[in-house]
Amino acid sequence: MSVYQYRECGLPNVFIHGLSPVRDDEGDEVIQIPAINVLHREITRGIVGHAGGISPEELRFLRTEIGLTQSELAELVHCDRQTIGRWERGETPIDPRAETIIRQHVIDVLNLENEGGVASLARRSVPTAQPQPIDIDAAQDGYSLRPAA
Repeated sequence: MSVYQYRECGLPNVFIHGLSPVRDDEGDEVIQIPAINVLHREITRGIVGHAGGISPEELRFLRTEIGLTQSELAELVHCDRQTIGRWERGETPIDPRAETIIRQHVIDVLNLENEGGVASLARRSVPTAQPQPIDIDAAQDGYSLRPAA
C-alpha cells in the first residue's frame, strides 16, 4: 500500500493512504476509489478544518461540493461574481471575512462538526503561502481524515 495523490478532485494537496492497486481488464495496475461522496466529505472536513487559509483550488472545491454557482456564493458573502472568479483563479487573495463565512456555511450545509465555533474559523482564515496537505486514511468501512502533524 502506498500514498496516492488524488488529483482527480482538482486539488494538488490531497493524499490517500492505504489504497492498494488492483488489476484492470487489460492487466494494468490501477487505483480504485470507492465511495467518492464519502471521500469528498472528508476532503471538505480537511479544508474547513485546516489551520491556514483556503487556497483558490480549495475554494472552488468547496463551492462545487455544496452546489453553489459563483453568483450564489458572491451573494452569500456580499461581493460580485467576478471577485469569486478572481479568488478561485488566485488572482487576488480571498477576503478573510468572506472565507470565515464560507467555512461556516459549508459546515452548516453539510452538518459538519465545528468545535471552536466561528471564532476558531476566523483565526484560521488568513492567507497561507502553501496549500496544506490533506491526508486521508482509506479503510474498508470508509475514509478518515488524518490529524494534522
